[in-house]
Amino acid sequence: MNTPFTKLKLEELGRVDVETFRNQEKLPVTVVLDNVRSMHNIGSVFRTADGFAVEQLILCGITAQPPHREIEKTALGATQSISWLYFSEIKEALQKLREDGYQLIAVEQAENSISLNKFQPKTDKKYALIFGNEVNGVSDEAMQMIDSCIEIPQFGIKHSFNIVVSAGIVLWDFFAKLELR
Repeated sequence: MNTPFTKLKLEELGRVDVETFRNQEKLPVTVVLDNVRSMHNIGSVFRTADGFAVEQLILCGITAQPPHREIEKTALGATQSISWLYFSEIKEALQKLREDGYQLIAVEQAENSISLNKFQPKTDKKYALIFGNEVNGVSDEAMQMIDSCIEIPQFGIKHSFNIVVSAGIVLWDFFAKLELR
């Protein structure tokens, strides 16, 4: 038996306005972009961060900052809802996050990394998830400062996901495991 499905109209989605969004409960996660080159990737991460209601984005190094037309193409307005900061040096950003009580976690293929499916975030902790450059990954400088490293299991012949795909996978996993909604 086929169940009929009708797509919801925008006004049926129950979306909140920017001010309400800024005041709602957030996933205890800050996303750090470490020298991300593509403005489309940056915009898409803003949009993904909005979808999972993360606390903030931190843009570091060569990562471009809003306002920029190329970021907005994929952010679709999420640069207005998601709080963000810029640091020219990743070290400075991570030091500030550590002082603010965040666990620093790189999303990277590395020795001694923890498979994402085995990592269990705790509801009483705050996390800073560090995503790296599209070619070189998370910088060596950042890797020297992290508390932990998460790796997304992969089973094909390619050895990496696009940064936006990685951000979506990891943020969904944190959201689902923390069961905040």
